[in-house]
Amino acid sequence: MVQAYILIQTEVGKASTVAEEISKIPGVVQAEDVTGPYDVIVRAQADTVDDLGRLVVAKVQQVDGITRTLTCPVVHL
Repeated sequence: MVQAYILIQTEVGKASTVAEEISKIPGVVQAEDVTGPYDVIVRAQADTVDDLGRLVVAKVQQVDGITRTLTCPVVHL
């Protein structure tokens, strides 16, 4: 199982709507709107890195109101 945090910047005033829409996507564990340089932080999981990439590109990035994403895979050292 691969897990990652997805840091999201949104259009002004869209953070809450974006977090709500993303939370409905299968593979998303948690989505919350936050303050700071990013507007929404998502925790997601998938079986493989490729599946995680597809989740981000095909589903998360298609949500209306998103301007930029940064995916940070979780590592266990």
